[in-house]
Amino acid sequence: MASRDGSNHQEAIFIFMRRFLTLAVMKPSILVGGQAVIEGVMMRVPGAYATAVRDPDGEVQVDRHEFVSRIEQSDTWKKPILRGIISLFEAMRIGFRTLQWSADIAVPSETPEKQPGKLANFFSTAIAIVLAVSLFMVAPYWITNKLLHLGKDALAFNLAAGLLRILFFILYLAIISLLKDVRRLFQNHGAEHRVVYNFESGREVTVEEAQTFPTQHPRCGTSFLFIVLLSAILVFALIDTVAIALVGPLPLFARLALHLPLIPFVAGVSYEVIKFSSRHGDKPLVRILRAPGLWLQNITTRPPEDEMVEVAITALKSAFGERYEKVVGKEYLAEAIG
Repeated sequence: MASRDGSNHQEAIFIFMRRFLTLAVMKPSILVGGQAVIEGVMMRVPGAYATAVRDPDGEVQVDRHEFVSRIEQSDTWKKPILRGIISLFEAMRIGFRTLQWSADIAVPSETPEKQPGKLANFFSTAIAIVLAVSLFMVAPYWITNKLLHLGKDALAFNLAAGLLRILFFILYLAIISLLKDVRRLFQNHGAEHRVVYNFESGREVTVEEAQTFPTQHPRCGTSFLFIVLLSAILVFALIDTVAIALVGPLPLFARLALHLPLIPFVAGVSYEVIKFSSRHGDKPLVRILRAPGLWLQNITTRPPEDEMVEVAITALKSAFGERYEKVVGKEYLAEAIG
């Protein structure tokens, strides 16, 4: 029984790492964006997305799907903040699906009988969520309240807790980057960025051309997550100021009850910041705002092998399909959709 419990805990930690990394290696919806997956890359373009993965035999397998965002189908979801919430939800949904497909292709060792059932997946996912909340919410709040004694000052509390959350985020990325499989994932992340840059430049999209571009991209999910962490400090400080004025000092669980439901709103605000920065990248303030996210990509991206770039190009071409020849060769300044 102890061995089984240990296995379940390890599986939950792995799922947490995998799903959290989905956010760290994807970009919010843009003209051309995507994410790294296991031994491959997913590319998303207007109207479709495709995932290309190199299987154990060295062959590249492709999975393509038509997809139209709700932002393009509904005036309601086009509104600021709401478009960011639905965009993040859609990106996560596609990201989890493509990451699972890539695992099935790249590591086809499990027989159908050994695949975990829906109940096992549910409990593993629940444990992973608890781990994420514990690491990035409960731990910073407990330290700020119990050790730093800042619970009565809304701004000081959230500034300290936010800085601790950012510190934990950086340490988390740095530690997992030491794992061999994660390093390869980060190399595929670098391949995705270089191919997107190559495409947007208007130059011929080839392995040789793509390898001349940076692995850091300002619209990367790593940058997005950093903006989320910064936005959370301001949003949570405002909410706590009102709550403390009405009911007095907030215990730990009261803060969690207030803050957790606001995470989608914080993501929506962050999306608007990313959208603004994509339009005004030449502004000094925007460059300062982008700098930490680009620096963090020194952890979450690695120079890719040529074979990885080849897979990323395959994903890009497959996503566009027959439209590829019509769109390639033009210079793009892509910004968030909506």
